[in-house]
Amino acid sequence: MLYKQFLELFDILDSASASGAQVVEYFKSIVPDCKVETYPLNGPKGHTDMVRLMVPGKNGKTNGGTAKTLGILGRLGGLGARPERIGFVSDGDGALVALAVGAKLLDMQKKGDFLEGDVFISTHVCPDAPTAPHDPVPFMNSPVETWQVNKEEVTDALDAVLVVDTTKGNRIINHRGFAISPTVRQGYILRVSEDLLDIMQTTTGRLPQVFALTQQDITPYGNGLYHLNSILQPATATKAPVVGVAITTETMVAGCATGAMHLEDMEDAARFMLETAKEYGRGACSFHDEEEFEKILELYGTMEHFQTLGRK
Repeated sequence: MLYKQFLELFDILDSASASGAQVVEYFKSIVPDCKVETYPLNGPKGHTDMVRLMVPGKNGKTNGGTAKTLGILGRLGGLGARPERIGFVSDGDGALVALAVGAKLLDMQKKGDFLEGDVFISTHVCPDAPTAPHDPVPFMNSPVETWQVNKEEVTDALDAVLVVDTTKGNRIINHRGFAISPTVRQGYILRVSEDLLDIMQTTTGRLPQVFALTQQDITPYGNGLYHLNSILQPATATKAPVVGVAITTETMVAGCATGAMHLEDMEDAARFMLETAKEYGRGACSFHDEEEFEKILELYGTMEHFQTLGRK
């Protein structure tokens, strides 16, 4: 369980002065020599603190091994919408979940449990992000552009990516808990991973939930098309397979709403990602069928143009 990590991190992040430096200090209190960094990222509407943590695996690339690297990205506009709203907003769930997984992985290593592959955790910390109009409920905006965050989070070292994000302001998935997306790779929406469905039903004890995607959802922000939210934006910046992990509710909840986090749902999602990291690193979990993907490319060609802003 990760309740301890959630409570300790929430105490840090639910603050008008929350910062990346405080998160780094917390991680180092668990493993003093852990590979963590924070730095400011400036955008058109302010700045945020990037936080990046690399948790080396026994057979990971950072140790000269061959095990694959999983990226776990916490996607959000901000942790808070101050001064418009006071407190931790619903949109902050993605950052809190990703950081909790990172803290748990460090705690496991402290106690002698090491995964096979490397796990890269990244998100950003901003307690005073702006809001933006959106239908059916207001969005949390971000002080920085999506492409800026992608540039910091999505690296060639990642062999697969899980993106966790609050996805409550819609009528697409009306389920209290979390849901996963079909796998997205290089402009293609592929079939849902059976391995991930297995892990999901094991960790939750319930039937797995999958949310629908449209072609618009996997194109970059800035092209004028409607997007469910930013959960699949990292898929526009990598050749690796990407799966969204959406924190969901039965009713529509605005990203800028406060008092709207549900610890048990976030902890379920975190355990799902932790177990996926274990299985992926040891080669027991696949995000998609590699041979079938090569067959798709052979039959229909590249769809990478959907990773761009399109024609002018």
